[in-house]
Amino acid sequence: MVTGEPKEPARRTWFEVHEQAKRVAGGLVSKGLKPGSAVAVLAGAPALIAPTVQAVWLSGGSVTMLHQPTQRTDLAEWAADTLRVLQMIGSELVLLGEPFDALGPVLAEKGIGFHLIGDLLDAEPLAEIVDSPEDELALLQLTSGSTADPKAVKITYGNLHSNIKAMADRAEFDYDNDVMVSWLPTFHDMGMVGFLTVPMTFAVELVKITPVEFLTGPLIWPELISRYRGTVTAAPNFAYAIVGRRLARVDDDDAYDLSTLRLALNGAEPVDEAAVESFTSAGARFKMPPECVLAAYGMAEATLAVSFSPLFTGLWLDVVETEALEAGNKAVPVPEGDPRRGTDDVRSFAILGPPLDRLEAQIVDDEGTVLGERQVGQIRLRGDAVTPGYLTMDGPVDTQDAEGWLSTGDLGYLVNDGMIVICGRAKDVIIMGGRNIYPTDIERAATSVEGVRPGNAVAVRIDAGSRRERFAVVLESKLAGDADIERTLVKEVAARVRDAVDMRPYAVVVLPAGSLPKTPSGKVKRAATAIQYADKIANNAAGNAKG
Repeated sequence: MVTGEPKEPARRTWFEVHEQAKRVAGGLVSKGLKPGSAVAVLAGAPALIAPTVQAVWLSGGSVTMLHQPTQRTDLAEWAADTLRVLQMIGSELVLLGEPFDALGPVLAEKGIGFHLIGDLLDAEPLAEIVDSPEDELALLQLTSGSTADPKAVKITYGNLHSNIKAMADRAEFDYDNDVMVSWLPTFHDMGMVGFLTVPMTFAVELVKITPVEFLTGPLIWPELISRYRGTVTAAPNFAYAIVGRRLARVDDDDAYDLSTLRLALNGAEPVDEAAVESFTSAGARFKMPPECVLAAYGMAEATLAVSFSPLFTGLWLDVVETEALEAGNKAVPVPEGDPRRGTDDVRSFAILGPPLDRLEAQIVDDEGTVLGERQVGQIRLRGDAVTPGYLTMDGPVDTQDAEGWLSTGDLGYLVNDGMIVICGRAKDVIIMGGRNIYPTDIERAATSVEGVRPGNAVAVRIDAGSRRERFAVVLESKLAGDADIERTLVKEVAARVRDAVDMRPYAVVVLPAGSLPKTPSGKVKRAATAIQYADKIANNAAGNAKG
């Protein structure tokens, strides 16, 4: 495991990490940690997180990675939110590591117990590993909803083992030669399960930096892939878009060598083909094979991964008729060479492959009737990796029905004998004029306008479920603040959206960069945006009406 890039790179074997973990575990048990205890971890340095997480598991506990405060965070508010999370998961202990060691007094003020990870590294090693049954909790994955109303996905040891094994098998890992490169945060399921637990379990080489290092200089990501001959990586849409733009501006064709990259995974949200195209086009100059793109379907409720597209096929799109999709909930294919391709008469979605081993998927309508191939409905899942439930402030909540099915809240369909296609989240779909309009179509149209920050436009529902249902577009732009430019931007976005979906937005709101509420992994939050900027949306619409 390589950590500390780019300033102080250090490499340790997984055996050395394990030896550290045994000492931390020994310290925890000596201080009274009991099997089955929930332990919260707040640390930024991967070099500390890896042995700490493993130590909790060696001690028979469950891990909750706390959301990290930033420089702009109100620490008193953060501490109050953290206390609510700890009460919800039943934890009385936080393990603190750099750069958050100094938060001890803030926790103490709230009566929250804590240990410094650095102090535990000198403890006597754990004498005997605690045996944990498969149905015991291993991970409590916090969702990215409101911190005032937190929720945690319960992941058992059985869930975790099933999913990491299925991912490693489907990805055809070569344990001796693969090198994983990641900047994803460990408080997110992809960073924690995919790019820490998987390599730690199967002894795969891992180069792990922090999200701060990536956001400070995004080109460190291709630089590390090049330097360490990286073969496997992953990121959400916005990161591929950012790095694609940055790579396109690099003058030296020999600046990077990305020829070793075999899997660049994109999942956890509808795959943005424009972001992927930007990344693969720019990467081609640096010998990156375009077929390395791996479109995936993932969610914390399935531990992490639900499905992977077939390996080494690149981004595989299903192109369908817009009218049949929006008005009839049918995915009618549009063949190659059809003149409608490239127009607003079609929509395209990534084919995300069949479910991983020991998982199965069904598409059902609102009454629970199982639908056939290319019929759009709610996706539900069943299998060994599916969570048994949530922990909430009101107590535990089951997620599975009597037959073990989990309703995901995602809309999609199946093609090619069981391959999954995602259209969007059911709660985000905008219903107007008898049509189901997917917010991603609106957002892609908005971000195609020059001046709109890529990946930073949100389509939000207004008066959802009523006869007056409408939508607004809220976007970020570095041009925000100039009234004349904003007016021009609003008109261009409204026109582009109308061209794309044949519906005009109720309002278009322009915000400065960094204004949109986002999940810990950097995805925009539609519902939170609608609430936070309700007044601006209303005022903007009123201004448009007067104009």
